[in-house]
Amino acid sequence: MQHLPSNPLQPAILAAAPRCLARTRSGTECRSPAVKGRRRCRMHGGTNPGAPAGNRNAWKHGGRAGASLSEARQLRAMLMLAKQIDHRSPQIEN
Repeated sequence: MQHLPSNPLQPAILAAAPRCLARTRSGTECRSPAVKGRRRCRMHGGTNPGAPAGNRNAWKHGGRAGASLSEARQLRAMLMLAKQIDHRSPQIEN
């Protein structure tokens, strides 16, 4: 014969499930079963997938992206050339 849990309305699988590792505000352990594959129950963040992969929070506007930086370098080089050409050309006076 199978050993029945103390609560006849609770299935044996649920009674044998690993418990949540969170602490309640009173300091006792949470008695809810942990979500499958996780260490916390549904009330303590077990269903939350967590933070997104990668550092997406650092991506603000793309102003420091590789393409933007290379375009800025090219623009600076063109301006430097334009200044050099302007200084070399003879001044035309009216």
